[in-house]
Order: sequence, then structure tokens, then C-alpha cells
Amino acid sequence: MATNSVRVAAAQMTSTTDLAANFATCSRLVKEAALAGAKLLCFPEAFSFVGAKDGDSVRIAEPLDGPIMEKYCSLARESSIWLSLGGFQEKGLDPEHLFNTHIIVDDTGKIRSSYRKIHLFDVDVPGGRVYKESSFTEAGKDVVAVDSPIGRLGLSVCYDLRFPELYQLLRFKHGAQVLLVPAAFTKVTGEAHWEILLRARAIESQCYVIAATQAGKHNDKRESYGDTLIIDPWGTIVSRLPDRLSTGIVVADIDLSLVYSVREKMPIAKQRKPIDFWKAASL
Repeated sequence: MATNSVRVAAAQMTSTTDLAANFATCSRLVKEAALAGAKLLCFPEAFSFVGAKDGDSVRIAEPLDGPIMEKYCSLARESSIWLSLGGFQEKGLDPEHLFNTHIIVDDTGKIRSSYRKIHLFDVDVPGGRVYKESSFTEAGKDVVAVDSPIGRLGLSVCYDLRFPELYQLLRFKHGAQVLLVPAAFTKVTGEAHWEILLRARAIESQCYVIAATQAGKHNDKRESYGDTLIIDPWGTIVSRLPDRLSTGIVVADIDLSLVYSVREKMPIAKQRKPIDFWKAASL
């Protein structure tokens, strides 16, 4: 590992309705990442729980200071590693809804930041089932970035990936250097769009992208597309879990000097037009 780089890890797993089993898997992966020298481990969306039927997630939802999240904060503290945990089923403002929340925990076990998923997955998947995340999830409203040992992190969750304006704000307004995309993409949409969307977000924002995924069949009704990736700001895949159904981690070294170099040689931050330009141009 180069002296000016920092090692990161991204996990792939198949979460179920068994909270204890999911935690045991995460605990093992945290130890593996720490042993590999990673300063940050990124888990996929729904790392702690994937429901078998509608309403399951709302029933187990907890506040961020509840016992489920406290156990994960303890993992970070015990292994002295930062964790990206998202999305987590955060208790909502009413009994029928939750927030799909991406949480950053530091190496002392303290929650440093949280982002509530803005874009909800209300989609009729071609050849698949109909999803209506908004039926049990309340959308977030805030764009969130946070400083960390590997650089400034831009937070998102899964379906957010299809909305480039979020990542433009993370880069150009909030100063993100590393974009985190925890996900549980469907098999159909993942096969068609996962890699190309991630590489596009990396290229257009000139950021590293760390994308941790759920993988395989969670139950009879739900299957996720496993393809955990780490991508550099030039759009090159620098680490990838080769088995799309396995549980494990990938590691890579984040070198912020590459971010600075790419941005200096292709200065899109200086060349991009303000929103007022496009308003006038469309008249």
C-alpha cells in the first residue's frame, strides 16, 4: 500500500429475517476487514435485516440509538474501524413508515453522520415484480457528506444511483471525494445497469465509488444482484468480488492524489455552467 493511500473494504452478503445471523456475518466481515488493514468497511443496504413480506421491516425498525445499531457501533469500536451502514431500518415518524438510513460510524463507535434515502424504489421491474418502497418508507430530504480518514464521503443508497444530480451536489456543493453506494439491486436491473451507472457516477463526479451489495436469494420472493465494486475517479474498476453470490469483502487503496490529479487535468468544476445559464438557454 502506498504511503499516501488509505485502505478500504466493501462487503457482500445475503441478509435474511434473522437479525442475529446477519449480525454474526457482519461481525466476521468486520474482523476480516480490520485484519486486512482497512480503515473503513462498507456494508450493503439492508445489512441487518431483509424482510420476507410487506411490513416486516417496519415492525423491526428502531431509532438510531436503539439496541440493533448499538451492537454495530460496538463492532466498530472493538475493531477500531469506521463502518458505512446503510440502509438501516430507522423508525419513522408514524407507525406505518420507516426511514431507509445510511449511517457512518467512526472507529470509537460514535455515529458521525446519517443520510435518509431520498429516491424511493417505486418500480415495475421488467419481467419481475412490482416494488412500492414508498408504501412503508418516508423519503429523506437532505444531501449529506462527512469527513473521514479516507476522505470526504458522499452518502447515498441504492436507487439514488439513477439520479446523477444527487452526486453532482455531493461533488460540487459538498466537496465529496468518495461516493458510497450501498445497495440491494434487483437481479434484472443489476444485470442491465449496475456497473455502467456506477462507473458513470465515478467519471462525471471524478470521485472514487464504493458499492457494497446484497447478493443472491434472501427468500422465495426476493433476489439481489451481487457485484461489489470499488471504482476510481477515472472510472476504472480497481477491486471486484469475483463471485456474485458469495459472502465476503474486497479491499482497495484510496489515493486522494489521484482524485486531485484527475480533477486538475480535466477541470470540469471550473468549466461547468451554473444553473442560471441553463435556465436562460432553455428560453
